[in-house]
Amino acid sequence: MPTLSPSFMALILVIFLVVYFLSSAIRILREYERGVVFRLGRLIPVKGPGLVIIWPIIDKLVKVSLRIVAMDVPAQDVITKDNISVKVNAVVYFRVIDPTKAITEVEDFYYATSQIAQTTLRSILGQSQLDDLLTKREEVNAELQKVIDFQTEPWGVKVSVVEVKNVDLPIEMQRAIAKQAEAERERRAKIIHAEGEFQASQKLADAAKIIATETGALQLRFLQTLTEIAMEKNSTIIFPVPIDLIKPFLEKSGK
Repeated sequence: MPTLSPSFMALILVIFLVVYFLSSAIRILREYERGVVFRLGRLIPVKGPGLVIIWPIIDKLVKVSLRIVAMDVPAQDVITKDNISVKVNAVVYFRVIDPTKAITEVEDFYYATSQIAQTTLRSILGQSQLDDLLTKREEVNAELQKVIDFQTEPWGVKVSVVEVKNVDLPIEMQRAIAKQAEAERERRAKIIHAEGEFQASQKLADAAKIIATETGALQLRFLQTLTEIAMEKNSTIIFPVPIDLIKPFLEKSGK
């Protein structure tokens, strides 16, 4: 059985070391990625995107994505300012704007941002009333975004949008809100009906004034009413006779 010469063994070892060095030293970072490099534990300028060469064993590279992350905030039990217990969940959109701070200032920026979002959600919504939470959603979202972004800024994380998604109310509160909405619609219906009666009475008063100024207007209106009644197929027609219509005949007979 042939034996390998020492020179050949050395060549194989050199090739293996070169391949290992190249595979460990050459990194390719995508356009949305940056590399935070620690050289012997000390931070050096951020690398990337593109081809990055580091020293194996000496350097340690940590990849950081700069893309926007959509993070779900789990449902939180919140007691509003008017002492109503609700379950609220939200979504937070954020991105890393400073990879160095995101790695060196906090152990896990994703987990830390999630915890800050949950505690801020409970805190801010606990200072709001239920009506504000349901009707002033944009103002609540803006306040949440402002507070969360202020706390994550030292970590190099920018919170761009916070949206409250669902507000789950107790069954009793849903019934109370339904009754309130029903009562509000009844109130509006009564107001609209009263306004219609008021406008109709105004028009009738205006019509009465016009008829009072013209002696023949009442007779014409009476004849028009008879015409409308005659179009209906009734066997018996009962209608009032205005005094003004027969007044001339009464005066003639009195003479």
